[in-house]
Amino acid sequence: MTASTASRPQLVAEGSPPRLRLSGQWTLEYAEAISQALSTVPRKIESIDASAVDRLDSLGVLQLLRFSRRQGFGFDSIRFRDDHRDLVCAIEDVADDRPKKKREYGVAAALARLGFAIHDNGKEILALIGFFGETLLKLVRTFKEPGRFRPTATVYHMEQVGLDAVPLVALLCYLVGAVIAFLGSNILRDFGATIYVVELVSISFLREFGVLLTAIILAGRTASAFTAQIGAMKSREEIDAIRTLGMDPIDLLVIPRVLALLVMLPLLTFVANVFGLLGGLTVGAYGLDIPPMQYLARMHDTMELRHFVVGLVKAPIFALVISLIGCLEGLQVEGTAESVGERTTSSVVQAISLVIVLDAAAAIWFMEMGY
Repeated sequence: MTASTASRPQLVAEGSPPRLRLSGQWTLEYAEAISQALSTVPRKIESIDASAVDRLDSLGVLQLLRFSRRQGFGFDSIRFRDDHRDLVCAIEDVADDRPKKKREYGVAAALARLGFAIHDNGKEILALIGFFGETLLKLVRTFKEPGRFRPTATVYHMEQVGLDAVPLVALLCYLVGAVIAFLGSNILRDFGATIYVVELVSISFLREFGVLLTAIILAGRTASAFTAQIGAMKSREEIDAIRTLGMDPIDLLVIPRVLALLVMLPLLTFVANVFGLLGGLTVGAYGLDIPPMQYLARMHDTMELRHFVVGLVKAPIFALVISLIGCLEGLQVEGTAESVGERTTSSVVQAISLVIVLDAAAAIWFMEMGY
């Protein structure tokens, strides 16, 4: 046997269960010979012994990896020399091009997916509670150590969260107030009670729609921004750099955002209430022939302060939920652009869902309390 023949890739099927024994050089130089040799394997193979291979490069490893998949056994069933192991492990990590498992259908698969979803949601709730406790603890520490407070960052986020959102909140609430008045008048007109549109718009906006619409707008606008900002910092390892410098990311990134939203969401709720009432007033004046002064007088006579308090007292709770979810999801980004997108979507969904759930619970509680 010549040296050239001895260096060519060779394989022999032997034993029971059947096994391939490899020898020679499994490198790019013999790519065609490797393909031909593997295509002529006569029977089903369950393992491969490559410990006698003289030389091995990435092409040889990839060929064996694809062959093992075609044969239906795992890559761990291939035995390599110790000095080839590092190369094999490196290529195995980056060569996982197997197609995704097809979605399973049926009752069992649906129940399994439901169980996984409930488990994941439970973990998110526990993480949010723990993050709330950590943030609260470090917020109290800020009062003891005022040097940790970041006024510039807080004011910046107040402008970003509050002032920049005023036009959107005002426009949407004005239109929703007008729609409520218009739809309510169509029903009340049949009973000759069109004037009660004033109470319908006023009570619904002061108690529910003002704070709820504002919270939903900020959940989509602000929670996503918080997650994307902190997630981008996490993917660029800036948060690790902050910790390396001896600073706390909670003090620098989370507390200013939480305080900004706690201050601005009640103010935006007030703006939402005003523009929602203006929307109802516009429809009353131009669509229902209720003079503006009569509309305002009716509202003054029938409205009570408790309706405004019920709506406003929910604003800080919603602000806390939205800001904590946005910051927590950002800190949970794993370092890739895909992870940033997933966490941003998750923060918006969680914030809106939790705001609506809390609002429904608060409405039932106030109703039962007779307030």
